[in-house]
Amino acid sequence: MPGSAEELVFPSMGTTVRLIADEPLEPIRAGIEEIAARLTRFDPGSELCALNADPREVVPVSPLLRRAVQAALLGARRTGGLADPTLLEAVEAAGYARSRVGVEPASLDDALRAAPPRRPATPGGRWRAVEVRGDRVARPPGLRLDLGGSAKGLAADWAASRLGGRYVVDCGGDVRVGGTHDVALRGTAHTLRVTDGAVATSGLDRRVWRREDGTYAHHLLDPATGEPGWTGLVSATAVASTAIEAEALAKAALLAGPLGARRVLAGGGIVVDDGGRSEVVGGGDVRRVRLAAGDARRLGGAA
Repeated sequence: MPGSAEELVFPSMGTTVRLIADEPLEPIRAGIEEIAARLTRFDPGSELCALNADPREVVPVSPLLRRAVQAALLGARRTGGLADPTLLEAVEAAGYARSRVGVEPASLDDALRAAPPRRPATPGGRWRAVEVRGDRVARPPGLRLDLGGSAKGLAADWAASRLGGRYVVDCGGDVRVGGTHDVALRGTAHTLRVTDGAVATSGLDRRVWRREDGTYAHHLLDPATGEPGWTGLVSATAVASTAIEAEALAKAALLAGPLGARRVLAGGGIVVDDGGRSEVVGGGDVRRVRLAAGDARRLGGAA
């Protein structure tokens, strides 16, 4: 980016957001923080929590919440149901009922050693019961939605729509860029060269915990079982035209396992397996680089 570019880094959506552009960024920050506040599942006063608590089958919603639900359903359709927004009850039962911001994750190495035999996740179908009808969302009463990952993609795409020229929007690993940028991926010796597009990474490293029974869990669930998916991959990165799509593809690739990820990431990406080995998948302009240890300013990351 040119030397005159403004940079703004701040916490939001349970992660770190980084903005770079040649224009004022405080309005973009305010918009992202508003999206985060209205779509979080951790604040009973949020619009998402109000929808989830509403006993009616069809509920009027704001344009933002309508768009967020549409984005989540788009991700489900695009991935054949692997990126399923209807697993909130299951993720709470797995131990993720409260925000884990500031909570030290369990050791991923320990979790992988104790994990069950690896197998790909199986798509679920509950998301098909959710519909957006004009300014209303219809779903069976009691079916609650989790918009976590897709809301980050939505926020990155919203910010990109407000910026012009060369810019970077990084919402904790859901990245949108204007112009051409090399996006370095944490934990791998690769960068992705992206032009006017998006990159998203989904991984296990920041949200792994130990349950009361001694077993380990994480936030990426097998839709068919509602249990954490131990698939043989610990990270997947996808390239797409929007952050919403890239986020869904990255999550689906990790859940699909090493073989299925190749199909999911036909448009380009990188996967990292349980042993820390990375593999370039599909197309895309991928470069191998030597990363400086502890370089926290590089873009990308597992979210």
